[in-house]
Amino acid sequence: MRENNERIGEDQLIASLKCGMKIDHAPKDEHKRGKDKMPYEKVTRRDFLKSAVAGAAGLAICGPKAIAAEKPKAGAKSIVAIARAANVLDENLQVNKQSAAAILRQAVAAAVETKTSQDAWKKLIKPTDIVGIVTSKAVNPTHMELADIIKEDLMALGVPEANIRLPQRDVEAVKECTALIALPGLKAHWLTGLGTVLKLYIMYSGKPSEYHNENSVKLGEIWNLDFIKGKTKMVIIDALRPLCDKGPQPDPRYMWNYSGIIASTDPVAAEAVGLKIIQAKRDEIKGEPWPLSPPPLCVEAADKQYGLGTCNFDRIRIVKSGPTEGMLV
Repeated sequence: MRENNERIGEDQLIASLKCGMKIDHAPKDEHKRGKDKMPYEKVTRRDFLKSAVAGAAGLAICGPKAIAAEKPKAGAKSIVAIARAANVLDENLQVNKQSAAAILRQAVAAAVETKTSQDAWKKLIKPTDIVGIVTSKAVNPTHMELADIIKEDLMALGVPEANIRLPQRDVEAVKECTALIALPGLKAHWLTGLGTVLKLYIMYSGKPSEYHNENSVKLGEIWNLDFIKGKTKMVIIDALRPLCDKGPQPDPRYMWNYSGIIASTDPVAAEAVGLKIIQAKRDEIKGEPWPLSPPPLCVEAADKQYGLGTCNFDRIRIVKSGPTEGMLV
């Protein structure tokens, strides 16, 4: 175990610390850890790494204190809207479609700063577009009632039903699309740390296994493939019932009714906010910091390396509506 604890790559450690994330050296059955955890090995390669590790636990994920030398750039902040409703899931965990439609539309309008969701869609989608609604299919699948609501709203905008597709895992179908709406479920993932926004397009790479574990840092490059780049007009995260531990099979102990929708035109900002919620819930369950493993390095890389958006909370404005208890952000 000592050898496993010491064999952690310097690059991975530094990348995680920049995002304010503590790397877990514990065994794989980390959710069973108690107070008598094995202590971390002392890092001796450089004083910098030693001091960075000592301060890492107090940093927020890509937050204002995460990278002291970085100052917010001039310009507007990315808006991430969170809308929640207590009655969106019934006692049998079935979706109340009317309530779901209300919070989805509220989040979309807030994310684009328009009076209504229809006004927002008019800014983002043309009636002549071929629109792909990309959903999560595994681990914690998207509630398909949300896709139906979006489809209804796009048809009301004038997009023909035949031009609204569900192209998940279908490369040729997504190539035909002129606009994409990302609709993932909010979840942790055992191979990438987080399995929400940035991982959503992994099947379009044609080589998903090459983006697992430490290679998940490269997930952002999929968003820059020529048949995907620039097509994603809106990210809508299904946070009705998130999964805060990784699977591969969903464990009901780590699922809860958040009863919310997260929306943004900035995929990285949406991912950063979703990650903050996941991490806060994990810490709440454990009663102490319980970092994701593997660490979701893809979030900072999507910002710093691939230029897909921002994960710096100095440059993110969160607009909240609905019940505040359990908001976690």
